Amino acid sequence: MAAWCVVAAFGTYACMYGFRKPFTAGTYVDTATGTSFKVWLVTAQVLGYTVSKFVGIRVIAEMRPERRVWVLLGLIVAAQLALLGFGLTPAPYNAAWLFLNGLPLGMVFGLVLGFLEGRRLTEAFVAGLCASFILADGVTKSVGAALLAYGVPERWMPAAAGLVFLLPLIGFVGMLRCIPLPSRADVEARAERSPMPRAERRAFLERHGLGLALIGLAYLLITVLRSLRADFAPEIWKGLGIAAAPALFTRSELLVTLGVVAATGLGVVIRDNRRAFFSALAVSMGGLLLIACTLIAHELERCGPFAFMVLIGLGLYIPYVSVHTTVFERLIAMTRDRGNIGYLMYLVDATGYLGYVAVMIARNFAGIEGDHLRFFALASWGGALLGGAALAGAWWFFARHEAVRLPATAPAVAAS
Repeated sequence: MAAWCVVAAFGTYACMYGFRKPFTAGTYVDTATGTSFKVWLVTAQVLGYTVSKFVGIRVIAEMRPERRVWVLLGLIVAAQLALLGFGLTPAPYNAAWLFLNGLPLGMVFGLVLGFLEGRRLTEAFVAGLCASFILADGVTKSVGAALLAYGVPERWMPAAAGLVFLLPLIGFVGMLRCIPLPSRADVEARAERSPMPRAERRAFLERHGLGLALIGLAYLLITVLRSLRADFAPEIWKGLGIAAAPALFTRSELLVTLGVVAATGLGVVIRDNRRAFFSALAVSMGGLLLIACTLIAHELERCGPFAFMVLIGLGLYIPYVSVHTTVFERLIAMTRDRGNIGYLMYLVDATGYLGYVAVMIARNFAGIEGDHLRFFALASWGGALLGGAALAGAWWFFARHEAVRLPATAPAVAAS
């Protein structure tokens, strides 16, 4: 059953990326002016994705288990129809269709996550789920680049890629439907997970607001950097002096995936919820330290292009995935508060993607073009320093806050 859960979650979310990311393999240069409007396309899709995250704060928090499968399939169909509209509409007006494409896709992760949380092996399951969006980011770009190489027009390439992934996605969603609810032992170890109406959401924020805000700030910075690296990978590779062939995306992200899964999935072996929570914060800070070290090595010309992309990817995805796999999972298990990970993830995801939209819009209006590598490196320095400080603050808050609460919850934590 454990293997079934990982395969089902990994396959579903990896296939979802086939409806979201392949278009970024194109350049979308206006033949009349010679300028690229790819930045506007990326911005439009991310804006739709961001709106979806804000809607998902309520929708995912209140979603009942029996509705997840049909809602998920409906969202995918809506996303594919938007890609067909993208192909039918001339540039640059087709950017509006990418907004409508991102709008349904933003809620897919929360639906898949709902099948996996609150279990003794949740970290391993969610590490497999998160591995999908690391590896799939490269794989779907490779599919998009391959379709372009076969002569598929840029406008129609995203819709063609969606068709490639549609049937496999339906099969993996069928596997998700067969996953049983958490067992009694799971509930004893990790606390019961339940839909959260507005009153319970407000109460959770009142108890943990400052700590969640600090984690959210770090997550926002990491989301911006991760998205820049993902959406402008061809341009960053070019700045490093390498023409990015389709297979290069997959090869670099495969190494990142293996490293991140090893670093975050092993949290499942820590049975004590409090210890696992703070260990995840420490691992996350270690990832940001790796980014800083990689940037220094690059400036000193001690780090080659391929190693640079892989190490930066590791440094970004380790804290990003730790929040998904362990930080919020063990926070609920540690405090025994009623709730679900989906609500907490959509709180930080919404602000994270809103931050990325703000960066993209500011970049567009500032007219910053050309040196994507330098822009990414400067942004990485800021994210590593500020993100590390925010996580240290979150550590302080929860260490002090939970020291007061711990005696009342100690028996439940010890039992886990």
